[in-house]
Amino acid sequence: MKALIPGDVVLAWLHFVAIFTTGGLLIAERALLRPALVTIEPRRLARVDLGYFIAVIAVVATGLARAFFGPKGWSYYASNPMFWTKIGLFVAIGIISIGPTRAFLRWRRAEHVPADAVRSVARIVAIELALLALVPLAAVLLARGVGA
Repeated sequence: MKALIPGDVVLAWLHFVAIFTTGGLLIAERALLRPALVTIEPRRLARVDLGYFIAVIAVVATGLARAFFGPKGWSYYASNPMFWTKIGLFVAIGIISIGPTRAFLRWRRAEHVPADAVRSVARIVAIELALLALVPLAAVLLARGVGA
């Protein structure tokens, strides 16, 4: 008997949920990056950033599961430059996010966070969001066979 919902559908759904969660938490970080809010609740930023990190791990785990166990198989993804574009964007976002994470951890203990430091980190998070917006474009092109 066939499964009511195929495993690849579940994997795709979990991957999308993880992606949307990642984007939502990154938007929340950006929204919290206002000098007055950072001074009042610096720990909240660190907690949101931890959730963001966990969501990113879920994106990677579900994405790898889809690539290795999904119907297209690893060879489809490994040979497509759009897949590697997605991976490159995701890695770039991860590297860029190290700076804000370190700042959030420092700010947890600070009595005062300079407004210019908050604005600087807010710009970095905005860059992360802009790069994250390009990932679905690469995904659509990948799904349409561009680069195959």
